[in-house]
Amino acid sequence: MRGLGIIPARYNSSRLPGKPLADIMGTSMIQRVYEQASNCKELRKVIVATDDERISFHVKSFGGNVMMTSKNHESGTDRCGEVFENISEHFDVIINIQGDEPFIEPFQISQLISLFNDENVKIATLSKKIEDYTSLTDEDRVKVFFDEENNATSFVRNYEISEEEFHKDNFYKHIGIYAFRSTVLEKITKLSASKNEKQLKLEQLRWLDNKFKIKVGITEFESISVDTTEDIEKIEEFHSKNS
Repeated sequence: MRGLGIIPARYNSSRLPGKPLADIMGTSMIQRVYEQASNCKELRKVIVATDDERISFHVKSFGGNVMMTSKNHESGTDRCGEVFENISEHFDVIINIQGDEPFIEPFQISQLISLFNDENVKIATLSKKIEDYTSLTDEDRVKVFFDEENNATSFVRNYEISEEEFHKDNFYKHIGIYAFRSTVLEKITKLSASKNEKQLKLEQLRWLDNKFKIKVGITEFESISVDTTEDIEKIEEFHSKNS
């Protein structure tokens, strides 16, 4: 199975402008993501998709593949769609890799791709079991619910139950990495934003609202993203303790 990894990377971020170029322990965030993704053996190619010449120049400086894309995309998936439309090579699965997770595990990407061994899987993502009650009630952590066949039924930001109820069941946070069969990526990038997507600002709700199934894999690896300068300090501390 031929996998293509695409890393959407915008320069303008409301909370941390120039985020892809932020220094993480001596190396830019986008280079760390690129190198981690490139260590996934199932990916035949990795491309950074950006709308900014500064990011493009930087990626080329460390020998990475990069493609300039429109500034008008509303989501990373739309940016992935433009890249896919403009490459001549054939790929079976396209993986939208978050550009703000500098220590993403290559095995997570492999695990995601392996879900497509089932020919019925068209879209896939990952989740991780929530270990503490505080994480469940944190609005910044998206929760995913899925059925017995591990197909997503809903994604929510707010979920309120008692701590006693929390310990009686398993709950999962969503890991924001997506994979698509190439034919499906072309279809979903032509869909209009749904009401649920606009309300919760979760693009995956557009796919569910249009009756696309999303297979959910369960990973054991923690996923830590960077949105602020404080996040950089936290992720450096986490990596130092766990490396």
